[in-house]
Amino acid sequence: MDFRGEIKKLVKKYKHAWVFIYVPIYLIWFCILENRVTAQYHIIHSVLDDRIPFVEYFIVPYLLWFVFIAAVFLYFFFTDVEEFYKLSGLMFAGMTIFLIVSTIMPNGLELRPLIFERDNIFVDAVKLLYRTDTPTNVFPSIHVYNSVVACIAVSKSRHLEKKKGIRHGVYAMAVLIILSTVFLKQHSVIDLMAAFVMAYVLYPFVYAGADRKVPAGRGMMRRRLERKRQV
Repeated sequence: MDFRGEIKKLVKKYKHAWVFIYVPIYLIWFCILENRVTAQYHIIHSVLDDRIPFVEYFIVPYLLWFVFIAAVFLYFFFTDVEEFYKLSGLMFAGMTIFLIVSTIMPNGLELRPLIFERDNIFVDAVKLLYRTDTPTNVFPSIHVYNSVVACIAVSKSRHLEKKKGIRHGVYAMAVLIILSTVFLKQHSVIDLMAAFVMAYVLYPFVYAGADRKVPAGRGMMRRRLERKRQV
């Protein structure tokens, strides 16, 4: 077996993996912010936040967010390079804006409960989350933004056009994740709404622009060819 040849084939086939260079850049920048923003920051708060109860069970979808986003990314990475680039472009653009906002305007929350009414494994998990994740750098919510972008990518995917079960499952998971951010007091309603607004504003630059570049006839032809392949 020609290992060099196989490696070259893999590198050529998955050359779009260069996109993941952004991940360590984001993590380093975020960690710097987490260590720098500890005392003086703008408090994010809405009157609606006080009406939302703390529900520890939402720790499950909140933590599943990491698996959820990774699964969506890997699916497009291995199945559709074009859609993978769109997903990456939209997601990383929003994440960069989040970093810039947090750098220019340090922000945080004062919503976390000081006393827990119940004592169970879910509360223990929340306590661990609170110890490892500071209540700063929250605007807009990346948990919410990335979940919305994942839904956009899935809804626009021609490969998943007829797989309603998968699509509905993704949407349901995204809704639970979004709700978890406010029920765990990890984010304010303002963070949530800002994430939706950011996705709405950035979407045309990535998806709508790309759609306009493909002629209607060619788009229909491409979908027909794709359906024939599936058959």
